[in-house]
Parts: sequence; C-alpha cells; structure tokens
Amino acid sequence: MAMPSEIRRLALVLTYQLDVAGEDSVPEQASEIEPSAFEEEGEFELFGEETAFSAGEKSKALALARSAIEAAGEADAIVGGLAPDWPAHRRPAIDRAILRLAYAELRAGEPPRAVVLNEAVELAKAFSTEKSPAFVNGVLEKVADALAAGPAG
Repeated sequence: MAMPSEIRRLALVLTYQLDVAGEDSVPEQASEIEPSAFEEEGEFELFGEETAFSAGEKSKALALARSAIEAAGEADAIVGGLAPDWPAHRRPAIDRAILRLAYAELRAGEPPRAVVLNEAVELAKAFSTEKSPAFVNGVLEKVADALAAGPAG
C-alpha cells in the first residue's frame, strides 16, 4: 500500500511529464493520459525507489495529475500575479509542476492546507533547487490565503 506522499509523487511525475512534453497543449494532454496503464496493480521505480501501487492508488494519482493539468493556466496566472518576477516560463519545470499540483489540491480543499504546503515544500526539497522550497512555501501561503478569501470584487 502506497503512502499518500508516494501517490502525490506519482502525480507529480505525470504532471511534470505533461508539462515538459509541450506547455502549449497541457490542458488537452490531461485527457490523453491513458487510464488503462493505471488499471493494474504493480510497481513503479519512482525516483530510484520501487513503490507498489494498487489500481486505486494509481487512479488517485492520475486524477490529481489531471486536475493539476486542467487548472494549469489558472494556477500559473495566480502564481504569476503573486511572483511577477518569476512567470511560469522562468520557473524550473519541476517547480511549475509542484505549484500546479499544490494549487489543484488547495482549490479542492483536500487534504488540509498545512498538509498541501508541507508536501509541496518536501517535493521541492527533494527534486528542485536549493532556493525552491522557500519560494514554493512563500507563494503557496499567498495562494492559499487568496483561495480562502474567495473571488475578489
């Protein structure tokens, strides 16, 4: 049985792969993720570690990646407004994927805000630059505040 953080890592891999495959078609690519590849139980080598995922866990990762990809434009716009010196095209692709994934979870309201922020920072520590964890944390705090405040105006 995979831990929630491992499911999130698998979702991150999918989100990242779709982003680097072609940012212009990211929303359309979400529908192209082949669910049949996730219907069977099995192991993935995920960042150098063998992890066994059930079909349900793979489905959760797939659903999370799809929601992150479908909301990519919205996430990028919000993050871009909060960090104008770092528009999406200037951020490392892994940071974009982490922020998009966290945005999708924050927007959905589950898991709790603190869990989303902590997991995103841990992903940034593990897979991005030395400065990324602080950037991810600072931006996501503001994103979470903005989402909690609701639509402006």
